[in-house]
Amino acid sequence: MPLLHRFLETQALRNDRFTGLWRKRCRPDSVAYAAWLRAHGGLHAMGPDCLINFDVTITDPAYTRLGRGVCLATCSLIGHDASVAVLNPAYGVKLDAVGKIDVGDHVFIGHQAIVLAGVTIGERSIVAAGAVVSKDVPAGSIVGGVPARVIGQTDELVEKLKAKTAELPWADLIAKREGGFDPAMEPELVRRRVAHFFAPRAAPAARDERRD
Repeated sequence: MPLLHRFLETQALRNDRFTGLWRKRCRPDSVAYAAWLRAHGGLHAMGPDCLINFDVTITDPAYTRLGRGVCLATCSLIGHDASVAVLNPAYGVKLDAVGKIDVGDHVFIGHQAIVLAGVTIGERSIVAAGAVVSKDVPAGSIVGGVPARVIGQTDELVEKLKAKTAELPWADLIAKREGGFDPAMEPELVRRRVAHFFAPRAAPAARDERRD
């Protein structure tokens, strides 16, 4: 890690200083940003072993709770409905529209998904990319769509992926891997994947130039 990056990360994690510059220049990984969020993000609570992308949006951290092993891709957790700022003067009322977001253990929320105020996501659930979650998600469910609805069960997905993984040309590496990422193993893993994904195309059949 370059000296400047190390300095910025140390200052951000220890003292919450230069955090914007750290995010912009260093694009911290999900482990480092989760550590910053736990220390300085103002969440109601956050369990251990979380992975949080640095460009996640959490509008109301005080009303947000993350369980153990939560993984947030580039998604948005929106704990309020800002339309009341328009409705209050327009109708001469005093409305409030704020709610908690409660994410259980071992939940994955995908790229550009949106979780709205008042939602509880049960443990071992998956929110698909682009989903808009406006209602509670039962534990062990996969939800997707706009608005999000249950489209599968995580137990079934695990069994399907186990079978597919066993057939991969790099299955032996996956079996040896500790945790989700092993830098020493990554070059060989990438090499095998590329060789599998982009196998040489078969040569086109020779055209028959004979004429009747």
